[in-house]
Amino acid sequence: MSGHTALIEARNVWKTYGDQVVLERLDLSIAEGEFCAVVGASGCGKTTFLRMLLGEEPPDRGQILFDGTPLHMEPDAGRSIVFQRYSVFPHLTVLGNVLLGLELRQSPLLGRLFGGARRYARGKALEMLAQVGLDHAQHRYPSELSGGMQQRLALAQSLIVQPRLLLLDEPFGALDPGIRADMHKLVAALWREHRLTVLMITHDLKEGFALGTRLFVFDKVRVDPQAPGAYGSRVTYDLPLKRPEDRALSAAVPALAMA
Repeated sequence: MSGHTALIEARNVWKTYGDQVVLERLDLSIAEGEFCAVVGASGCGKTTFLRMLLGEEPPDRGQILFDGTPLHMEPDAGRSIVFQRYSVFPHLTVLGNVLLGLELRQSPLLGRLFGGARRYARGKALEMLAQVGLDHAQHRYPSELSGGMQQRLALAQSLIVQPRLLLLDEPFGALDPGIRADMHKLVAALWREHRLTVLMITHDLKEGFALGTRLFVFDKVRVDPQAPGAYGSRVTYDLPLKRPEDRALSAAVPALAMA
């Protein structure tokens, strides 16, 4: 599904907090339309990199490009995120949560649409709820939803603004195995239908191989036992996952100290 245009490029990216080096010499390129899974030990910088892609953290050194230009540090509609813990607004209905994304995008000062514009936005929000299987629950509040339904709502929230890049931060880690399998199918279908570029952080190697077209392993190449924070992580494996049989490549990845 990937094309030839790089949507995301990280060039010699470093990130340090105090004397703790989290990422060093990070280089990667993600083509538009790819579904990239990122795995690695706890604390290896996966979430830090995701926050950098979202625009919440700048690199200390190096550069991140979005569609060939330096990444904006302010989040915009081109990038959306779904967290493990649900990021929905508890005081709004299911429909209100999804509608808000369109209202804030089209009317950032008021956060409200009126008349024909609101009717059109409401129709688009209902279409999105149908795509994630929540059209029957449009009048409910998040507290009335199961964990799986809340993640469906978070996906609808993220996709209603038609992002080019969807960031997933361990979105299924808190779900039961059966619900997680259903969410895998849903995310794969939405990725294809919306022609998204997806970057998903996961602690589950099998999940990465099941969903991704590409798998990045973040790990430290250099380790100093006397100074554990002296060196950071980078991409140590970059595995293409194009066909089901390619998933046998998981044998090539050494046992990771997955948290």
